[in-house]
Amino acid sequence: MNILVTGGAGYIGSHTCIELLDAGFNPIVFDNLSNSSTIALDRVEEITGKKITFIRGDVRDSEALDQVFSQHDIYAVIHFAGLKAVGESVEKPIMYYDNNVSGSITLFASMERNNITRIIFSSSATVYGDPASVPITENFPTSTTNPYGGSKLIIEDVLKNIYVAHQDWNIALLRYFNPVGAHESGLIGEDPSDIPNNLMPYISGVAVGKLDKLSIFGDDYPTADGTGVRDYIHVVDLAKGHVKALQAFENKAVDNLYTVNLGTGKGYSVLEMVEAFKKASGKDIAYQITSRRAGDIACCYADPSYAKELIDWEATKGIQAMCDDTWRWQSNNPLGYK
Repeated sequence: MNILVTGGAGYIGSHTCIELLDAGFNPIVFDNLSNSSTIALDRVEEITGKKITFIRGDVRDSEALDQVFSQHDIYAVIHFAGLKAVGESVEKPIMYYDNNVSGSITLFASMERNNITRIIFSSSATVYGDPASVPITENFPTSTTNPYGGSKLIIEDVLKNIYVAHQDWNIALLRYFNPVGAHESGLIGEDPSDIPNNLMPYISGVAVGKLDKLSIFGDDYPTADGTGVRDYIHVVDLAKGHVKALQAFENKAVDNLYTVNLGTGKGYSVLEMVEAFKKASGKDIAYQITSRRAGDIACCYADPSYAKELIDWEATKGIQAMCDDTWRWQSNNPLGYK
């Protein structure tokens, strides 16, 4: 059963390809390699002993997408392709709306032309904006504090409108919290193409000597130690959530349109993550406190119970496994895939 995985050579996409292959699906990766590497796919093949079809292309290219759909019998699409840095989105909103929103609409239009009606969308907890309380359930009001989150919320709305017009579509909106960690083999992990925007690759970059120090954006939030609190989820747990979503489509166990949070239900502060990583690596993590970053919020963690109820998914890996696996990846690959 062929699954088109847009952005499948990226961090979450490559880990999801492993879980798809292990579950008997055949991922076909479509990726423009703007923030990813085919080496990740080579290593997925090494880990699984199975081949992956790779097509280099951009989701804004309708002709390329039509060609993929005409040449391959696609059962469903998992849509990861998109820019993902909150800070960068504040500085470059047009680029984010063009890539994320325009690219998604081009993809959905091609799906419609080619009668592909199943999609799992990589959404984000940023669509909850600055929540009034935690933990966050799926029925919380949505709003955004940055263009990255704005792009995700617009895409969700587009998919909901598509469902109103075409109720034969199967649409899963998976709202991720904060993916971290790496495959336990140490062969694949997060490899930003530029200065990291996410916490964990920055911490691990300092530990391995690639970066001088970690910048912590604000220590005056209303949290236990003043630093921001997030729900960090192991990328392998996250990847398995996509397989569960696909299987729910297969088993007709869900409504044709549904939304679930993928998180652990626990929040950790930046300084707590630093301490856990020091334990995993045996390295000191130099850091400096800087001013708050535009678009950031104080506290965000999930109530993941609906995902357990609906698609039989829950996170199993804790904070130390997240840090141990990240360190194994980073120490074995200090320059990433380069």
